[in-house]
Amino acid sequence: MTDIPTWTIREAGEDDASALALIGAATFLETFAGILDGTAIVGHCAAQHTEAAYSAYLRNGGRAWLAEAQPGRAPIGFALVGKPDLAAALDGDIELKRIYSLSRFHGSGLGAALMKQALEAAIGHRRLLLGVYAGNERALAFYRKQGFTDLGTRQFDVGGKLHDDLVLSRPLAA
Repeated sequence: MTDIPTWTIREAGEDDASALALIGAATFLETFAGILDGTAIVGHCAAQHTEAAYSAYLRNGGRAWLAEAQPGRAPIGFALVGKPDLAAALDGDIELKRIYSLSRFHGSGLGAALMKQALEAAIGHRRLLLGVYAGNERALAFYRKQGFTDLGTRQFDVGGKLHDDLVLSRPLAA
């Protein structure tokens, strides 16, 4: 039996942007290596998973929660919510921009705990939206278990190459 280290979650601040960028790039690479073009993955991570990008999210009203392994506080995952950047968004919606964890921590309850933080932050909004790669069956199963349903589709640019995403929605209590 493999021991899964314990973890804690705390709200992230702008000074955590480098940890968010590290986890964002690491998990994107871990998830899509061998599925998407490697050069496109590297280009995407170099542009989208930077300290500056995560600082901007947080400065512009986004909120993030950082998961850290214990002992040692190494970053292992995070969730990030913010203003929707999806064509299907309506007034009163909020978007789950990212919910990432290293695969070693899948099945530990970390994803559900990060989702709980995102849902609590979304209180007062109409719906929580997200975009997910249409071929990411593991993520889709997780989101469906969390009460998300299909809302539409979009094209997602990964390093200059377009991929099909599903847009999912979860209604929130008013």
